[in-house]
Amino acid sequence: MASAVPPRPAPERVLMKGNEAIAEAAIQAGCDAYFGYPITPQAEILEWMARRMPELGRVFVQAESELGAINMGLGAASTGARVLVSSSSPGTSLMAEGMSYMAGSEVPLVFVDVMRGGPGLGSIGPSQGDYFQMVKGHGHGDYRTPVLAPSSIAEAIALVADAFEIAERFRTPVVILADGTLGQAMEPVVPAYRNPARQVFDWAATGATGRRPRVVRSLHLKPEDLEAHNEHLQAKYRAIEAAETRWTGELLDDAELVIVAYGTAARVARTAIRRAREGGLRAGLLRPISLWPFPSAPIAELASRARGILVVELSAGQMVEDVRLAVEGRAPVAFHGRTGGMVPTPDEVLVSLRHLWAITAPRPPEAGRDERPPRRTARSVPIEPSMRRPASTPEGVDEPAFQEVWR
Repeated sequence: MASAVPPRPAPERVLMKGNEAIAEAAIQAGCDAYFGYPITPQAEILEWMARRMPELGRVFVQAESELGAINMGLGAASTGARVLVSSSSPGTSLMAEGMSYMAGSEVPLVFVDVMRGGPGLGSIGPSQGDYFQMVKGHGHGDYRTPVLAPSSIAEAIALVADAFEIAERFRTPVVILADGTLGQAMEPVVPAYRNPARQVFDWAATGATGRRPRVVRSLHLKPEDLEAHNEHLQAKYRAIEAAETRWTGELLDDAELVIVAYGTAARVARTAIRRAREGGLRAGLLRPISLWPFPSAPIAELASRARGILVVELSAGQMVEDVRLAVEGRAPVAFHGRTGGMVPTPDEVLVSLRHLWAITAPRPPEAGRDERPPRRTARSVPIEPSMRRPASTPEGVDEPAFQEVWR
């Protein structure tokens, strides 16, 4: 007679701070080396790595500056090491040249930017003002980096492992873009760590004993060589667009108004949508998880049947430009944003939804979907069911119930 199998213990929920969860997720994902420089509101990533990495016999360096940190990361990643670098908005600006060098050299690395208010030194309050900087290329030249935007600490943990996987599969830097609220917040999560399988790199500079030397570089002095390299990079970016466009939707099937938001703004929007529906206003949420590649196709499809679209950001309006490009005039696009470290409230967003309802006309029932086929652009891929990636917000959590611990 077979013996009974004892039940597995329920996963333990742990109260974790966003920055510390991101750092531990990188460690559990096999991060070999971390380089950084302290800046609020991401300093806890560096602090966590300063303790944990030496404990595990791995490399931790607090560099003399952000310039030093990103270039140390470039050097270490050129050997095939799994590398993490982190900073916040002003420090991220100083790392732009190194990011361009890594894109040009095709060096995989994960970079975490925990955004703060700006421009300039700004404040240590939360912001989404780095969207242009990170999504549009950051440094010089025709390059792109995948940008993943978590809206919960559980999702941030999952996306760190994904970021290392994407970086190594496509030989590219990958950005985790979080706002200061997420970095400083604390939430109960069930840590679901993952260590992606290691690859054997035929390009890594690991010593030339018994083989020809390898050179990792971004310099191509002959124009025809540099053009060929750029064409290769652009082909790679098209492959990333086809494979890594991520988004999730909530209450979209009957939505007349659609909110597009990411990160903390999406959590505020979720509460506003619930209140709107309680008042009879059918609203839904499309949340980009990958800010690049941007989910242009699903937004275009929604615009063909929605009465209007509202973009909510912790900025003066940056992602809204990509939404308008995706919509291409199919529906009115409105914007609600706060700056300087201020976070919009659900009631503010609800007022904007009601205003958008008041100034727009309903779609004629016979109009249905847009009769025009969606225009295919370099940043638009066909909508597929597989593109719907489930949100990682813990069950039962529908509001940003954060304990903010600003330092």
